[in-house]
Amino acid sequence: MGHPILTRIAMLALASCALTAYAQDKKSVSPAEMNYQAGSSPLANEAMYQSSNPKAPAMTQAEFDVARKTYFERCAGCHGVLRKGATGKPLTPDITIGKGTDYLKIFIAYGSAAGMPNWLTSGEMDEKLVDIMARYVQQDPPVPPEFGMAQMKQTWKVIVPPAQRPTKKMNNFNIENIFSTTLRDTGEVALIDGDTKKIINIVKTGYAVHISRTSASGRYLFVIGRDAKINMIDLWMPLPDNVAEVRIGLEARSVDTSKYKGKEGDFTDKLAIAGAYWPPQYVIMKGDTLEPLKIVSTRGMVVGTQEYHPEPRVASIVASHFKPEFVVNVKETGKTLMVDYSNIDALKVTEIGSAPFLHDGGWDSTKRYFMVAANNSNKISVIDAKDGKLTALVDVGKIPHPGRGANFIHPKFGPVWATGHLGDDTLALIGTDPIKHKEYAFKKVAELKGAGGGALFIKSHPKSTHLYSDSPLNPDPKISQSVVVYDIKNLDKGYVTLPIAEWADLKDDGAKRVVQPEYNKAGDEVWFSVWSAKNKQSALVVVDDKTLKLKAVIKDPKLITPTGHFNVHNTQHDIY
Repeated sequence: MGHPILTRIAMLALASCALTAYAQDKKSVSPAEMNYQAGSSPLANEAMYQSSNPKAPAMTQAEFDVARKTYFERCAGCHGVLRKGATGKPLTPDITIGKGTDYLKIFIAYGSAAGMPNWLTSGEMDEKLVDIMARYVQQDPPVPPEFGMAQMKQTWKVIVPPAQRPTKKMNNFNIENIFSTTLRDTGEVALIDGDTKKIINIVKTGYAVHISRTSASGRYLFVIGRDAKINMIDLWMPLPDNVAEVRIGLEARSVDTSKYKGKEGDFTDKLAIAGAYWPPQYVIMKGDTLEPLKIVSTRGMVVGTQEYHPEPRVASIVASHFKPEFVVNVKETGKTLMVDYSNIDALKVTEIGSAPFLHDGGWDSTKRYFMVAANNSNKISVIDAKDGKLTALVDVGKIPHPGRGANFIHPKFGPVWATGHLGDDTLALIGTDPIKHKEYAFKKVAELKGAGGGALFIKSHPKSTHLYSDSPLNPDPKISQSVVVYDIKNLDKGYVTLPIAEWADLKDDGAKRVVQPEYNKAGDEVWFSVWSAKNKQSALVVVDDKTLKLKAVIKDPKLITPTGHFNVHNTQHDIY
């Protein structure tokens, strides 16, 4: 079965060859890129069916359970739930059995130049686990359960019915300047008063909240965890807290609410939508209770190759300002779906093909064009939400990861939108004005040099003259613990570095990764998370945008693993 047993000498020789090839090419894949691709999945704890492949090496049930959990914690983000391949290569038995256990052990242990981490030599797996994983990927992939309407309804809870909620704002908080900060490893968000810098409430949510989104009216806050749990928080309550919750799958990343008000009707706060990684689907819900109304699968054909993909994950979702539509971006198939929600009983979907691995993105300054990163295609797809078409595919750097990106006025090119990259140290600027700056529209017009790869978020503000970029996944602590700032009026002079983690003055040896610049409503402060491990101290650091000096440090034992944070006003109005 599989590869014949290698002698110790041959094994060492093969390992040496693998390491040599890896070393020669290692510069092509950054550690930040490896860490990003090896993301964990909440499916690790889901019960799954184990099928037996007679050609695969023997495994005990205990070994299979260990391997399944490890796969979803370490590998599914890259290779896919069904091992059909995503940003990484497919690992199905028709491929892996022919390679053999010993061959597979080498590459699990030492990694590859194509982007797979070196699990053994990094110390994250021991030899026993490497052997188990090499045998596991030769088994038929276990299939997670589906998650349909019956399962969703079982998780749906209306904690405070709409009729029992306040009819007016019942607190003295400046709601528009509240920050929703993800406490990643505790399954919570911290609501923080942006004026006083005090914690208003710690709200229980799903695990590892990915984003917070504000309803069109600004009253409700919607958060979604990686475990696909959505929480709806009423900011009018005396103490803002949950009023409804639901799970829309087993793993998810995106949520938003209807914003359109026009000739087709007023849909303000009427509907919510969320997209799942597993099962691959999106769900439309009532905007005031999260009652699930419509489930739509995204399984289908890949743009270009026209091959069927069984698990195209739903990445970013935004609500159009021009039509009663949700803009749904599907990762593996490279499709943007314009979902007309004006009549969900007769749903109309316009499919726009661009490039595979659509991920995150944001609106240009006019909120007409959605700029979405096709990350492993190294492109930005420009979607015209008014005309419902693909405007451009723009080549940028390696693995763009903009978050929402950043809009500002360039002295030469006019309005531009910017993205950073996980795989290189550049920031790309794309022109976004097809009227007054037509020659630069939807082209990469400039490239800024950053501190290093591993950037996740970039941010500016209409009232600011600065552009900020983090690099939390960079392997160099000096880079991951600081941010760089550019003067928009003089980009040629390069950046200045702000030692955010040093300013936080944390007393232990945590990772202190600095992540996600976020402005306050006024645009004169920028907030950063200083993110350490669950058992280490973390903090939030507030910088004066005018002087680039430290303004405040927020420390509290309840601020455990703070990561993303979202200002209510800026999120409501898509200001970035």
